[in-house]
Amino acid sequence: MEVLKVSAASSPKSVAGALTAVLRENGRAEVQAVGAGAVNQAVKAIAITRGFVAPNGIDLVMIPAFVEIDIDGETRTAIKFAIEPR
Repeated sequence: MEVLKVSAASSPKSVAGALTAVLRENGRAEVQAVGAGAVNQAVKAIAITRGFVAPNGIDLVMIPAFVEIDIDGETRTAIKFAIEPR
C-alpha cells in the first residue's frame, strides 16, 4: 500500500489529487501525519478526495490508527489513516 506523508504546510487540494490518483491505481491508500496541523490538513484532503471519487460511485471510509515512525533517528508517534472503498 502506498503511503502519502502530510505535513502542516501541505496543500489539502494537492494531497487530495495525489490521494485520488493512488486510490484509482491501487484501490486503497495510507496517509501519515505527525502533529495537529498535519492531521488537520490530512483530514481536509481526505474529505476533498471523497468528493472527487463520489461521482464515480465510490464511497470512501477512513480508518485512523497510531503508528510509531522514525524521523531523523528519533521515534515519533504519527496518525495513519487507511483509506479504502466501503
